[in-house]
Amino acid sequence: MKAPSRNRRPGFSRRAQYGLFFSYVIAVTGILAGLGLVVAAHFDPAGFGFIKGAALDTTAPVSTAARGVVRGAGNVVDGIGAYFYAGSKNAEMARELDRDREALVRARILALENERLRRMLKLVETRGGSIAVARIVGSTGVSSRRYATLDAGRAQGVQPGQPVRSPEGLVGRVVDAGAIASRVLLITDSASVVPVRLARGGAPALAAGRGDGSIEIRPLGAGGNPFNRGDIVLTSGTGGLYPPDVPVAVILRKEGDVAIAWPLANPAQLDYAMVEQPFAGLPPPPEPAKAAKP
Repeated sequence: MKAPSRNRRPGFSRRAQYGLFFSYVIAVTGILAGLGLVVAAHFDPAGFGFIKGAALDTTAPVSTAARGVVRGAGNVVDGIGAYFYAGSKNAEMARELDRDREALVRARILALENERLRRMLKLVETRGGSIAVARIVGSTGVSSRRYATLDAGRAQGVQPGQPVRSPEGLVGRVVDAGAIASRVLLITDSASVVPVRLARGGAPALAAGRGDGSIEIRPLGAGGNPFNRGDIVLTSGTGGLYPPDVPVAVILRKEGDVAIAWPLANPAQLDYAMVEQPFAGLPPPPEPAKAAKP
């Protein structure tokens, strides 16, 4: 048997030889084309310019397409970044809006509180028969009996039978007084009866509590029911307990010969109330000073 030739390279196929051959051909062709371009640029500048123009025309669409792809990818990235940025800004603006809303609510609360305290201060200054300004520390709003508790008692001069009012209107009268606290019978209690008059026209009536938070207004004069929805009733001063012209309630509706009203001073919404002397016990107003005779 004949031994294999030593010059044969195992694993080197004909396909690999063809590939190596074509690579050499391509390389030589590229070198010759480059030399041709160099020679054309040197000896025929016009022809070389034509060649460059043709190459530019050929590569321009490819460059345009590639540039469009790059721009599109950039726009997508920018859009994603803008989306997340807008989301973070919206969240920040929402938090800032919540803070501003809370500050606005606090400012409104302070404004209402200041207005209420100014009205109370003005009430104290203008009413000569005031005894004490007390905090309402409790009230019954669900039972048939309607009471409120004040943090002022006999130590502050509070006695049973004294009327209690607020800047909004009449609250009730003191029925029990301890050393540092007192209990007030509200005008909405079924045992409370207040002489009142209609602010529009002055028709006399009686305001009686119904025990459910509302008040029944009964006219005293003949001639039917003189009340209309939205009318205000005031204390008349009759009986000497409640001072006159204190707002009591607003008419809600008519029911036959009577009217149903709602108190203007709601103890559940009040913080402070003023205890006054009974109207019959108020000191007379000071006489004006007489001018000295020359």
